[in-house]
Amino acid sequence: MKSQRESFIDRSWAILFARLVLGLIFFMAGLWKVFQLGPLEHARRYFLPFADTFLPIWSLWATGVIIPFIELLAGGLVMLGLRTREGLILLGFVLAIVTFGHLLQEPLYQFHTQVIPRLGLLLFVLVMPREDDRLSIDYLIMEWRKRRFRIDEE
Repeated sequence: MKSQRESFIDRSWAILFARLVLGLIFFMAGLWKVFQLGPLEHARRYFLPFADTFLPIWSLWATGVIIPFIELLAGGLVMLGLRTREGLILLGFVLAIVTFGHLLQEPLYQFHTQVIPRLGLLLFVLVMPREDDRLSIDYLIMEWRKRRFRIDEE
């Protein structure tokens, strides 16, 4: 049977691997969309096909151009474990937008191949206690603040 310390360490590793995989998926997609495809082409290719729906054209352009930057930034933050919660929330909105778009286009779209695995990783990291994510910059900052606060009190 595992000791409490071993379980804690295993949780830290599990969170790290989930963060790394999820962060890499979005970071690399954002990297490609921003620097190779280009944000305008991203909007043109993946969002303007919805121009015949009730969605205003300006919202398609705005969303299509912004999402690659969000994926790049939030994916990087999640990988590093820096402002992890904020990065996860941004990526959650990206997944919700992608899901909405796919279902708008095809109401019975099978999004289990891309959306569900990413959402699973996102939810796993989001619901884990922050103090268990010891292999992150957020944890280092939290520990530094605790120590600094104790020193300032003395």
